[in-house]
Amino acid sequence: MRFSSMILVSAPLSNFAFTLQKVPSPAIPKVMTTTQLYESSSSPDQQQEDAEDKEKTFEEAASKAEEWMEQQQEEQETNEEKAEQEEKEEGTSSSGRPKKYVVVGGGWGGWGAAQALCESSVDCEVTLLDALPDPTGSTPYLSKTGKPVEAGTRGFWKDYPNINALCAQLGLKEDNVFTPYTNSSFYSPDGLEATAPVFSEATLDTLVEDLPFGLGNLAKNILPKTDDPFPQLPSPLGQVLATFPLFERIPLADRASMVGLLLATIDCLGAEDESVQMAYDRMTAHDLFIKFGLSKRLVDDFIRPTLLVGLFKPPEELSALVVMELLYYYALAHQDSFDVRWIKNGTVSESLVAPLAEMLQTKHNLNVMGGCRVGEISLKLNDSQDTLQATTLKYTKANGKETTIDNIDGIILALGCKGMSSVIAASPDLAKLPTFSKAASLKGIDVISTRIWFDKKVETRTPANVFAKFDELRGSGGTFFMLDQLQPDHESLWGGEDPQGSVVACDFYNAGALLSLSDDDLISILTDDLLPSAVPKFRDAKVVDSWVGKYAGTVSWFSPGSYTSRPPLEGAGSILPNVKCAGDWVRMGDKEHGAKGLCQERAYVSGMEAANSLLGMEAKKVLPVRDDEEQFKMGVAVNNQIMKVVPRFWVR
Repeated sequence: MRFSSMILVSAPLSNFAFTLQKVPSPAIPKVMTTTQLYESSSSPDQQQEDAEDKEKTFEEAASKAEEWMEQQQEEQETNEEKAEQEEKEEGTSSSGRPKKYVVVGGGWGGWGAAQALCESSVDCEVTLLDALPDPTGSTPYLSKTGKPVEAGTRGFWKDYPNINALCAQLGLKEDNVFTPYTNSSFYSPDGLEATAPVFSEATLDTLVEDLPFGLGNLAKNILPKTDDPFPQLPSPLGQVLATFPLFERIPLADRASMVGLLLATIDCLGAEDESVQMAYDRMTAHDLFIKFGLSKRLVDDFIRPTLLVGLFKPPEELSALVVMELLYYYALAHQDSFDVRWIKNGTVSESLVAPLAEMLQTKHNLNVMGGCRVGEISLKLNDSQDTLQATTLKYTKANGKETTIDNIDGIILALGCKGMSSVIAASPDLAKLPTFSKAASLKGIDVISTRIWFDKKVETRTPANVFAKFDELRGSGGTFFMLDQLQPDHESLWGGEDPQGSVVACDFYNAGALLSLSDDDLISILTDDLLPSAVPKFRDAKVVDSWVGKYAGTVSWFSPGSYTSRPPLEGAGSILPNVKCAGDWVRMGDKEHGAKGLCQERAYVSGMEAANSLLGMEAKKVLPVRDDEEQFKMGVAVNNQIMKVVPRFWVR
């Protein structure tokens, strides 16, 4: 029940007592007094009989009075419930004004929440606050030389049904927003290690021609040539066959060692008891790999670099639970679930957030305020209901002026760990609640984004690439994206200048050991060492311009044991019903979406679900991902039966 609605039913007994004082006398049956009884002139026997009759009459009258009082109380409660329901449907506060909701944070979680609130049937005023000068994406983020830049290059996976539906709602064609699904290459100092395929576009010819032991040539001579797509096979068989020819250096025996990890994933994600997930969460991914027999070669050459660019930390610093959520998509969901595509023109903000913001501002009067840092959120105690309500929020504008928003009906904190820590530190009331103090204790991951403009075009095997095992990374994960291969509008990539050559976006994750380096030193590491080691043609290209962005502690870190400290979508729950949480790191409980792990889809969905919870209705319908395949369901069912008699000795 929402706090503002509770006011209507906060004191039913006092309201009922007041009603009794105004009862008209005919409404209650008349009862004789004892004085009247003794004044009767009848005989003793008759008096005894009359007394018994009078007493019976009195009891009947008292009973009817009690029934009447109960009826009045039921009517009172019915009227209050009706008023509460009408308030919910009309979306007005107890004072008759529109509801006032505040969304803190302009990432995918914040925009999902703002959209659901604005599009609901509730009469409400919605304000979105963010520290960025313009969180709507309508103002391009430019380097000092006027070229477009972005903090990190983000992919969009196959199972992103709600973001895909957003494109349709905004009238955007997906082919105009996203690139085709692309392969990704993994490079080490030894050369190309592996290629992550586009499962939905793999062909039979590709699979056949790369079979080992001379079987490829034999099959090519026997089988007719075909460009037919590789068929959708049950997971993980389809993934195994489709990737078979794409691991350049990792032996088959090392790849086969992953089987044990697949079994652990079924056990972890399919368990009926949340305590099982919590037990896996306390274990590091590194410990999990050792217990289930993964080869060192497979971990070092493929899994470690994948985690460094997918979850932004090495396996020894990651929760086994979250790693298995990522692995589920790669190997157990569907053959093509891990297919990924990228933004085709400009940035994520320009392509998706800007049209969404324009629609919400134009059609629903969304109030977007950039350059605002949220400070104290104050709570009010409701004595009659023994609950709390967030009532006021203070924020500081870019000019240093502090402003207060009063009479708030609900808040959605769509913040990452760094933003949450800042808000809780400034909010003593919230800090008293363990839910928020624990969330504020979690640390983030350091990220560095760069963009380099070269004087000549460099061709690469794939547009999306990963650095693995390079000493120059200093323990970080590294990626490089050939933007000139992903985005056809080269003039825009050059900020309106005449295009000269390739434009490369390079990102470092878990980049603490690199943060202290100067911008020039970081660019030198990329252009002198990393890029030429992966693709030798970079040695002949010269840097025309460059940009570096450093973001300390900004990305969610799913560390071992962090599960119980991550904020629930419901916030502090019933004790503070008008504050919810959103973002890729929140625990969604029974509203958990199939898009698990660190991803834009999950953040977007969490925002919508937080708004639904705040409103007490399904204001925005969330689309589910594709259902698990039958063999996965069967594996889960069998495993759950086995685990009833076999202890999980490998977890704490």
